[in-house]
Amino acid sequence: MAAAVAAPAAAGSRDVEFIRARSDKREYRRVVLPNALEILLISDPDTDKAAACMEVEVGSFSDPEGLEGLAHFLEHMLFYASEKYPGEDEYKKYITEHGGSCNAYTSSETTNFYFDVNVDNFEEALDRFAQFFIKPLMSQDAVLREIKAVDSEHKKNLLSDGWRMYQVPASSALLVMIDQIIFLHPMPYLQRKQQSLQKHLASKDHPYHKFSTGSLETLEIKPKGRDLDIRHELLKFYENYSANLMHLVVYGKESLDCIQGLVDRLFSDIKNTDQRSFKCPSHPLSEEHLQLLVKALPIEEGDYLRIIWPITPSIQFYKEGPCHYLSHLIGHEGEGSIFHIIKELGWAMNLMAGESTDSTEYSFFSISMRLTDAGHEHVEDIVGLIFKYLVLLKEDGVHEWIFNELVAINGTEFHYQDKIDPISYVTGTVSSMRLFPPEEWLVGSALPSKYAPQRIMMILDQLSPERVRIFWESKKFEGSTTSAEPWYNTSYSVENVIPSVIQQWIQKAPTEKLHLPEPNMFIPKDLALKEVNEKVTFPKVLRKTPLSQLWYKPDLLFSTPKVHVIIDFHCPLSSHSPEAYVSTDLFVDLLVDYLNAYAFDAQIAGLYYSIYLTSAGFQVSLGGYNDKMRVLLNAILKQIANFEVKPNRFSALKETTVKDYQNFNFRQPHSQASFYVSLILEDKKWPVPEKLEALSKLESDSLAKFLPNLLSKTFLECYIQGNIEPSEAKSIAQEIEDTIFNTPNTMFKSMSPSQYLTERVIMLEDELKCYYQIEGLNQKNENSSVIQYIQVHQDDASSNIKLQLFSLIASQPAFNQLRTVEQLGYITRLSLRSDYGVWALQVVIQSTVKDPSYLDARVDEFFKMFESKIHELSDKDFKRNVKSLIDSKLEKFKNLWEESHFYWGEIGAGTLKFDRVESEVALLRELKKEEFIAFFDQYIKLDAPQRRTVSVQVFSGNHSAEFKKAVAEADPPKTYRITDIFGFKRSRPLYSSLKGGPGRITMD
Repeated sequence: MAAAVAAPAAAGSRDVEFIRARSDKREYRRVVLPNALEILLISDPDTDKAAACMEVEVGSFSDPEGLEGLAHFLEHMLFYASEKYPGEDEYKKYITEHGGSCNAYTSSETTNFYFDVNVDNFEEALDRFAQFFIKPLMSQDAVLREIKAVDSEHKKNLLSDGWRMYQVPASSALLVMIDQIIFLHPMPYLQRKQQSLQKHLASKDHPYHKFSTGSLETLEIKPKGRDLDIRHELLKFYENYSANLMHLVVYGKESLDCIQGLVDRLFSDIKNTDQRSFKCPSHPLSEEHLQLLVKALPIEEGDYLRIIWPITPSIQFYKEGPCHYLSHLIGHEGEGSIFHIIKELGWAMNLMAGESTDSTEYSFFSISMRLTDAGHEHVEDIVGLIFKYLVLLKEDGVHEWIFNELVAINGTEFHYQDKIDPISYVTGTVSSMRLFPPEEWLVGSALPSKYAPQRIMMILDQLSPERVRIFWESKKFEGSTTSAEPWYNTSYSVENVIPSVIQQWIQKAPTEKLHLPEPNMFIPKDLALKEVNEKVTFPKVLRKTPLSQLWYKPDLLFSTPKVHVIIDFHCPLSSHSPEAYVSTDLFVDLLVDYLNAYAFDAQIAGLYYSIYLTSAGFQVSLGGYNDKMRVLLNAILKQIANFEVKPNRFSALKETTVKDYQNFNFRQPHSQASFYVSLILEDKKWPVPEKLEALSKLESDSLAKFLPNLLSKTFLECYIQGNIEPSEAKSIAQEIEDTIFNTPNTMFKSMSPSQYLTERVIMLEDELKCYYQIEGLNQKNENSSVIQYIQVHQDDASSNIKLQLFSLIASQPAFNQLRTVEQLGYITRLSLRSDYGVWALQVVIQSTVKDPSYLDARVDEFFKMFESKIHELSDKDFKRNVKSLIDSKLEKFKNLWEESHFYWGEIGAGTLKFDRVESEVALLRELKKEEFIAFFDQYIKLDAPQRRTVSVQVFSGNHSAEFKKAVAEADPPKTYRITDIFGFKRSRPLYSSLKGGPGRITMD
């Protein structure tokens, strides 16, 4: 069935029978205003947040010739002010002060704007939002300033491979691949990465070829050279924003009738100028752009291979889901799959396959992977093996049982989907309004149901040698590239790869047996809810032994057949040295690697697991349907208990990890600065060069010798929450303990309480400002950064609420002054930070225009200026901000994972304040303005007697002269220059640990 969009019905239309999840209790209504604005209303009486998202069918493809990035620039400008609310940044200020957030993104064919806010403030917030589309103000001064912000956004990406290889103007994928299954589901936070080189190597007369972010060059310099007034062009471009090209989702607590009355009143004044939506003229690739092998030079270490074919967009056959089927098989990681074979040969570390597109008119199917050094030498064999598998799929034919299996998995996932926050829900739903009939807006393409083998074969036929494009990234190509992409200056060369050459690669490809996956044993069958007799408000200790402790909480809120299991392996020898840290890190990576083929089916079926390094050992986490959870858990435990080092996998993982450590040099400067802050603060944290040196010396036999020592002192802290009875939780804990400690030849042994490792943070000195100034590790990066860290207190309810209140009040004014007014850099934020329960404020700025010393001085000046704002805070504004913070704190958990994350956070930190929300809200209700101001004067203001500050400053090559000047200057009074981080740490006292030893239940 072809995708179809129903014609707008008469104004006020509401007779739609929506296909919805069985667990969905919200109410929905479709409304079309007289101006042709189509709206989806959502009423959720249980919500604590209201939200809205507007999608406008005007994107970067509509940029006028010679004004690249204008659509993205307009997106920025609409946030400034409106005729009704002329105060600059008033919209953001209102949203932030009332517990909300807001953002926007520009994609190829659309621009999306969205926000959420506390429910009591929804009407006013929605009114401010509506003015974006009614009468925005775009002053000349604001236009000139915001061009700098767009340019700063572009410059931060120039040396980022994610942008050089994958241009992301601002971004939403039309089709997003999750676990090899395609969903039509735009997600701004899952940025779609369109390959910049792929865009460059496309038809020059197609909008896909264009640069879309915008820069100083495209928005100011070149337009001036053509005598264009950029503000005039912006206003002219805004005329494309017509109500008939808009779709709006509004999510509120009130009844549908009430919400409809609100949108009628607020959005009816949007003009309908009867604009036509942009339609792509054709596919962006012609024959000359196919049969190519493109070799590209990245910035970072690591080789990547991406094989791409242009295909017919599966949105045209969304009920048949041809790419659901093909991506499941081609991207499979179990035995007999492409990935399993190339992984066992030591050629690749991962593989992803699926469809991606930003248009309904064209699409691409791609297979991408990270290669090892050995894989770099066998690219022809890898490509040959992929085509050999495609031949197998054709010869073997389409299997109805595989299609039906995917239908069952997708159906269970859809009907038992977790509730998510309203802002994610509205942004994830709005594009469906443009693409599907109203009754299918809530489901989109998530439930293919029509078995159409001929359609699957049609797409499979398009994955041919005649239509292929191969993109290969490696630093080994240095000195051999012949061209450069113009916007990111990515070096590359192009070779032709004709079908006969591909046939030769197929002939010499590995002979290992490729085959289709077996039926998935992890598909849940028992989705019944367990009976809970004891109503447990908070987690409780259900079982405790010298080896382990079990925390348990049944699901009393969500009535879902899911469970969350966490096993924290506390191993005090895991991080006592760089050598121990990297050895434990590699041990964890090997565990995941060994489990991959077996556990892949579980993840496809909605049962997820992860194993990751912690500061005191490692952690296993499982989440999903409880039916087959113990099967997966048992496999994971056995793998851990019977672990052995496989030299071939050790070598591949060590090689990849070395490159990951080396790539720290290429991180964004603000990310490097954040690491240095942690390095200064944390008692046990190792610098990257020391970890890299330790890793370079690590061999498989030395890891094998280290592990018995590591695991000889272990304590297990377990947490089980969800659809599970207490007796079964105890049984699981016993099974965990037996498997880990009592398996023959196990390396695990118990740990005495005296050996419990605690995470500690240094205590900075009152009235002292410390500086750490360093040159950026990639001097080609034009960005410098500063983080001003202000340490305030260790976890304490009374201090927590005052610091949170200050952050709520100050974050938007800081952004407005430092980013919007002064235009210091695109990345600018004031936020809270907690390091093992030690709370602080931090201000982060990344900039190409000013050096870190200047940025730090401007942060100081902001706090100096803001002092009067705090002291002059009116009683009304104080109460309003307190209420906003209370509303945010009282926001209910939306799903099992949110709830378990909160409770496990309290257990993991050792605070055990399960009633944290209630106790902090009670204190907020009693908080006096004078107490808040006194707290600010004591800890935060510039000359506060207990202000404790570290300023970490990373200088780019652009600011090398300023760096030399800064390090040569004498230290001002009440400052200290950190030149030796570890000497400085040794000189400082430590905060006490919030965490007790194993088995400790209370922290009194």
